[in-house]
Amino acid sequence: MPQSLAHVALVVRDYDEALAFYVGKLGFTLVEDTYQPEQDKRWVVVAPPGAPAGGASLLLARAATPEQAGFIGNQAGGRVFLFLATDDFARDHAAMTAAGINFVREPAVHDYGTVAVFEDLYGNLWDLIQFAGDR
Repeated sequence: MPQSLAHVALVVRDYDEALAFYVGKLGFTLVEDTYQPEQDKRWVVVAPPGAPAGGASLLLARAATPEQAGFIGNQAGGRVFLFLATDDFARDHAAMTAAGINFVREPAVHDYGTVAVFEDLYGNLWDLIQFAGDR
């Protein structure tokens, strides 16, 4: 039976500020934003531009408790948490820089590809990566 990742939950402080960043600055597509009154929350899903239908996406999950809020911006204990693959590193790095995305590690070329580390609005670390041709 084939399996795949559907969503990765990303704990956020506020849905709208997260959408302003992911859709407004990173250019992600808003896949769904549905209010769920029985739980007083929204089901908010975003995906990278050009992602295939049904591909992995981010579920923006508003922190519902103080304990959950403590993980905003540090979901991976300070390690790179998510990897945004691109087919044109220079294009996307330039666009993200122009949009005010903060890169905490400058571009570097490795045997596996070209990569730079940026942080989201909460401080979670991401790799922007263009994999080498054989990866």
